[in-house]
Amino acid sequence: MTLGFEPTRRDLMKSMAALPVLASSSASHAASGSYVRADASWFARCRFGISTHWTAQSKTVSADGWLPFTEAVNRFNPQHYADQIAGAGAEYVIFTTAHALQMLPAPCAAIDRVAPGRTTKRDLIGELADACHARGLHFILYYNHSCNHGDDPDWEYAVGYHERDKSRLIGNLLAILRELGTRYGDRVQGWWFDSCGSLDPADIHGGDHVTTDERNYTFPWAEWVAAAKTGYSDRLVTLSPGMLRHHIYSTHQDYEAGEANQPVAVPSAQFTIDHLQGHRWVCLDNPRWVHNTVMTPLATPIYPTSRILDYVRSCNSVRVPVTFNVDIDRTGQLSPASLAQLREVRSQLS
Repeated sequence: MTLGFEPTRRDLMKSMAALPVLASSSASHAASGSYVRADASWFARCRFGISTHWTAQSKTVSADGWLPFTEAVNRFNPQHYADQIAGAGAEYVIFTTAHALQMLPAPCAAIDRVAPGRTTKRDLIGELADACHARGLHFILYYNHSCNHGDDPDWEYAVGYHERDKSRLIGNLLAILRELGTRYGDRVQGWWFDSCGSLDPADIHGGDHVTTDERNYTFPWAEWVAAAKTGYSDRLVTLSPGMLRHHIYSTHQDYEAGEANQPVAVPSAQFTIDHLQGHRWVCLDNPRWVHNTVMTPLATPIYPTSRILDYVRSCNSVRVPVTFNVDIDRTGQLSPASLAQLREVRSQLS
């Protein structure tokens, strides 16, 4: 769900062949020094998980359910959210904290110092983590720095993205990670970081991602990952190069981002060529990932159950879990049809 990228058919066909291994680059960003990867064995034991893109841009299925972001956060029911996911047979959750807009459903002084009015008093993230853990679900956070092609221009300028000297940008972003990591500790067992290419001029896709002046600049990925592990050194981290794209920003990461979008590119082994725990992320219903159209029903599954079941079995045969993104509206309701499909998949897994 990297923002601002629409792959061509040629891109997709070329990338589908490449995804089973995450290709190394000569990266100046493969950080020097030793790095001990976190133990991802719990992740490898999982069959599938559910992700939701519940963001400040999420809309309701009816006009009378729309609420401002803060009130939507205040009314969100973590217990119901976790019940829906656990009831579908998932074993972990990837919850989106911020996406196109840097709006966080939790307190964060580091964000408030940059741009007030983008956080909430209620710590919905912490409550969701607790609700998920109470049901035996592992909890992973998705985070996007929201500096992507002018999706959130006020934030881009406030955080320092467009300054020639990127030190303030780096300091601001690392402060956000450290604050959240300190607060949540082992309640957050992983990070999935999106839009890494927008921060890194050495990305092999170059101009497709970078929308600011990045001359004479190297992004400190090793420092980023260290900040992401603040409060819990065993927290898993992945740095995503985008949908069906492959680039190693740093050897300092633990598992594969695996953003396949479709049930394609079945992995041939548990670990990538770079020794990352394998992972696949598939959009189960809404191809836009975010339910961002008002008065529109929640999306229904794109693929037949038999295809999804075969895909999960194939990935699981080499100990690779599959994450399914399920449509969710502003009230926190997940697509009933998609949940029903996943319940059927789970019932048929041996």
